[in-house]
Amino acid sequence: MSEIERYEDHAPARPGDPGLTAEDIARRLAEIHALQGDDEAAHGEEDRLHRDVLAAIAAGAPDAPLLAAAALRTETLGFARWCA
Repeated sequence: MSEIERYEDHAPARPGDPGLTAEDIARRLAEIHALQGDDEAAHGEEDRLHRDVLAAIAAGAPDAPLLAAAALRTETLGFARWCA
């Protein structure tokens, strides 16, 4: 691929699919919060959440700033973030 293409061209939303919502992110934040005792699991779920939010924004989510701000709340959770 020589040019960056619109994400939605590769992953079109299904008709009637509301996409990722702030409520979905809040639920996933609670799940990550529950994993704080396992740094690796919590960090993995945080990475998945951030990728999903970026994909939603790339697909044209109309509430992109809200989704991004909600996902960044993972920074308030207390677990170690490290890479091998």
